[in-house]
Amino acid sequence: MAESAPLKIVFMGTPDFAAASLRHLLAWDGCDVVGVYTQPDRPCGRGQQCRPSAVKMLALEHGLDVRQPVNFRDEADVQALRDFGADILVVAAYGLILPQSVLDAAPMGAVNVHGSLLPRYRGAAPIQRAVMNGDAVTGITIMQVVKQLDAGPMLLQKALGIGCDETSGQLHDQLAELGGRLLVETLARLRAGTIMPIPQDDALATYAAKLTKADGLVDWNRTAVEVHAQVRGVTPWPAAYFTLRREGQKDVRVTIEPGTIGPLLEQPAVPGTIVGLVDGAIAFACADRTYLVRTIRPADKKPMTGEAFWCGYLSRCEGECPGFAVCEGA
Repeated sequence: MAESAPLKIVFMGTPDFAAASLRHLLAWDGCDVVGVYTQPDRPCGRGQQCRPSAVKMLALEHGLDVRQPVNFRDEADVQALRDFGADILVVAAYGLILPQSVLDAAPMGAVNVHGSLLPRYRGAAPIQRAVMNGDAVTGITIMQVVKQLDAGPMLLQKALGIGCDETSGQLHDQLAELGGRLLVETLARLRAGTIMPIPQDDALATYAAKLTKADGLVDWNRTAVEVHAQVRGVTPWPAAYFTLRREGQKDVRVTIEPGTIGPLLEQPAVPGTIVGLVDGAIAFACADRTYLVRTIRPADKKPMTGEAFWCGYLSRCEGECPGFAVCEGA
């Protein structure tokens, strides 16, 4: 392909992370987005109303042809993809497994925008797992798509530091923009023939499993640094939660926003015990020191300050009020 010829692209993606890449493609004069694939509209929220994906909304704003197959088992759907005549497929958080027939639908194959420095964190939740594991650095990988999950040869990578108080939601937004920029750079170099794929070392691969609500259950038996990493990693979803057991009173399920690492425990305390109020923050005992929570939300209530929660929920407790983390529904 001549370097001056725009790449004809079919884009495949669904959430906000993918929409950032599509925005960068639409702003680049080196390509022509001829079609967009995204997951079908699904019910969401308390009202369970069907809502279009972020990618669909952006695509429709730009008058693009949007397709939403449930899967690609029907040969007619695969043929419809071929009929776009794309040079290359661009995939970003699409959410569907792509069969070989789809990967072969464009002469230049398919490239994927992945939110980690592969081969670390292959899988569905690379951003959240990096934060939960306390990593200091993550990044974006643009890779060729193969049948094996996130195992294709790498085209470009770019690292990004993780702030010590950064949540997965904040990191997600940074990586989404970085991914869009790196995608355009990758495609420009592919178009010019100046990029060489690098195979992944499978021996170094790790897997980032999809998050569930259970991942939000705070484990106070960890160190305060580890608790802080967990809370940041599950913010905004599924959110960090636990059940506070108050002696002689009704248990209360709460969620918390990321707090700060407090001082060492002055004396041994059962992990999860509330050991005091420090500068308006509730101090929870961890394995080594305290974790200070300034924003807490009781079930079916609005978020409140730690001091307000202390006055409203703990002032009637005699002595120290233990807060034990228990599984949801226990």
